[in-house]
Parts: sequence; C-alpha cells; structure tokens
Amino acid sequence: MVFASFAKPESSASKLKGFRDGALSSLGSLIKLLPTGTVFVFQFLNPLLTNNGHCNTPNEVLSRLHIVVCALMCAFSCFTDSYTGSDGLVHYGMATPKGLWPSPASELVDLSKYKLRGSDFVHALLSTIVFAVTALLDPNTVECLYTSSYKKDHKVLLKAVPAVIGGISSAVFMAFPSKRHGIGYPFTSDEYDDQSASKEVE
Repeated sequence: MVFASFAKPESSASKLKGFRDGALSSLGSLIKLLPTGTVFVFQFLNPLLTNNGHCNTPNEVLSRLHIVVCALMCAFSCFTDSYTGSDGLVHYGMATPKGLWPSPASELVDLSKYKLRGSDFVHALLSTIVFAVTALLDPNTVECLYTSSYKKDHKVLLKAVPAVIGGISSAVFMAFPSKRHGIGYPFTSDEYDDQSASKEVE
C-alpha cells in the first residue's frame, strides 16, 4: 500500500507568521553586527538596573543612562578599526580624516587607507538605531520604562518596530557592508593573511 502526503495550502495567517519570523530572524542576524562587548554589558546589567522590570525612580534613571551610554559606545565603535602592526600584533585605533590614530608599530602598514569615510556615519547611525530598538524593547526595559496604558495602546507598534528596523537596516548593511573591524568586532583572518603576505614580499 502506498501512502501519499499532500501539502496543505498555506493560510494567510501562516504566511504572515513566516514573514514576521523572517523579519525577526533578520534583526537577530543584524544584532551580530553590534559590538559584542556593548551588547554583553547591556544584557548583563539591564536586569540589575531595571530590577527585573520592577522599577522605582532610581532604577528608571539608571536604566535610561545605561541605554544612552551603550548606544554611544555602539556609535563610537563604528569609527574604530584594527590592523596588524610590524610587531605581528593586532592594534586598534580611531579613524580620522588622515588615517588611523594612534599608529604604533605601523612602519609597514599604510594607515591612510583607514581614514574616515561617509559610510562610517551611516553605519554608526544604523548601529545606534538597532541597539536602541533592541534595548528599548527588551522585556525588562518595557516593564520598567513604559506605562501599562502605553503598552496596551501601542502593542502592535512595539511588535512591528523591530521587524521594520531590522528589514531596513539589513538592506542597507547588505548594500553597503562595513569593512572595518573595530573595537568589539571580529578581526578577520584573511586581512591578517593579506598583510602578512605583503610583509613577506617586502
């Protein structure tokens, strides 16, 4: 006896769920582009500063300050980069209009190619927005900073914002990927190999 299975046509609800899950998945992937240290510090301290969502006035002030500081760190990290110096170690610096600063152990490295670009500001803005959305929609933050009436009236908005921001930011990052490997971002081995090879040629 042969059993045949036929796939049921997807309903509009399942299609909507698939779209939503895909959008949230893209936001999850996008979060990987944030500085890992900053995200870790936020996730580690947020439950403590918000008292697990049961806030009083000092908790609200500390939570808001914490979010602002972490957002500024996300933006700052987009203006940093790394290189392998003549000593064979990875060095970090801040991008300036003339190149990377400071520049120790860089006799064999052209730091002018690390100069500040307009795309750095775009990436900094998007990283800050993504972090802000992630932080402000964290369950503890929502319970701490938003009133019950706001959460009730803007329930749909709170669910839709991450998907919209994730989609837009993902598209921009895909179209204009960042080539920097600054503080909090992984240093790719291929760049290290290229610079090592150039040293050997010299």
